[in-house]
Amino acid sequence: MDVEIIAVGGYGEVGRNMTAVRCGKEIVIFDMGLRLDQIMIHEDAEVENMHSLDLIEMKAIPDDTIMNTVEGSVKAIVCTHGHLDHIGAIPKLAHRYNAPILGTPYTSELIRQQIAGEQKFGVNNKIFTLRAGQKYTISPNITLEFVNVQHSIIDTVMAVLHTPRGAVIYANDFKLDRTSVMGEPPDFARMREIGKEGVLALIIESTNVSIPGRCPSEQVARKLVRDVVSSYEDDNNAMIISTFASHIARVKTIAECAHEIGRKPVLLGRSMERYASTAEQLKLVAFPETVSMFGNRRTVDRTFKRMMKDGKEKYLPIVTGHQGEPGAILTRLAAGTTPYKLEKGDKIMYSAKIIPNPMNYGQRHNQETLLKMTGARIFDNLHVSGHAQREDHYEIVHLLNPQHIIPSHGDIDMTGAYVKFSESCGYTLNNDVHILRNGQRITIN
Repeated sequence: MDVEIIAVGGYGEVGRNMTAVRCGKEIVIFDMGLRLDQIMIHEDAEVENMHSLDLIEMKAIPDDTIMNTVEGSVKAIVCTHGHLDHIGAIPKLAHRYNAPILGTPYTSELIRQQIAGEQKFGVNNKIFTLRAGQKYTISPNITLEFVNVQHSIIDTVMAVLHTPRGAVIYANDFKLDRTSVMGEPPDFARMREIGKEGVLALIIESTNVSIPGRCPSEQVARKLVRDVVSSYEDDNNAMIISTFASHIARVKTIAECAHEIGRKPVLLGRSMERYASTAEQLKLVAFPETVSMFGNRRTVDRTFKRMMKDGKEKYLPIVTGHQGEPGAILTRLAAGTTPYKLEKGDKIMYSAKIIPNPMNYGQRHNQETLLKMTGARIFDNLHVSGHAQREDHYEIVHLLNPQHIIPSHGDIDMTGAYVKFSESCGYTLNNDVHILRNGQRITIN
């Protein structure tokens, strides 16, 4: 049985992830993601109303026309977690394939919401939920298994495709957090077993492989946030924190810290409300009882008016907009277009890093400049990454002992760094470690 890896999206770039694995005449697709920066440069783009071909031309979603040249039929679409660069293109592409969509409970619910908001295409693929530690028989020849890992969104897994030739593992994205704030630690025992059973190929993210050491635990970010927030327990100025709306563990930490110092945590922004309320409804998180959340813009502005009337010292808004996105709440606060007025001594805290692309750097610079003009104090980088670093990758490679490695989820500097790292582990370029670009494919011998 031939095993072929088809690089559809996310190779030579960060975003719009999509990989296909062909086992004989059966194909499994992993991820269908967006590349958000390609959408943001088109100010009037309404993704839900756009045709997939236009989005492909914009390089905003994977160009899956390569799949027309792959002999066989797609048996499943598998998503490892709920970030938009992994599930955001499902409403535009999934209907082309007569195949079910598989994800963890949280990921599956986010996919359902994505599909519900789609205006251009009818997406009728069945969605099946698979928990970490469970297996799903795709066909008599191939079985899917989810192995628990950690990341900056809850319910993230490593996908293992068991084939007659050995396992093909898809590991985008992950970190090895042994002392996680939420969820179980990575299933190292199962990884070790799979490594002994035989791994044919490891398709793995390369985002932070060039950073030495291990990725710090989310507990470190928890302590950073708590240290800063608790330092101003008796402060009467505003305190506002922005973080990734999908980072439920971080949002929970911030809400708990606010509750501890007697401030009401208020989640503001459409994405903040959607991710948090979904996690709450699925009973994956328990926020303090004082938490409230609002997504609608008019409701957000009414909430801001109430905060100004009651006193800013009674609340801690947790808001969207740390990348400087136009229209996001922190950007509106900085521009003075909300009823909530910033003053000298107010505290703005960033519990997130800038996603590295020129647009984000420029937007964030403008946002911070406007915030400083109000006299606000800025606290940056109360954050740790959700991506594995070099020593985490060293551990994964030695646990799984793959015959072949295909670096993904990165530009050429990142995937090239993975080749250099792999060579230090005994692999050789074009022999058992392979660089692919979008639209390329390789048969694993």
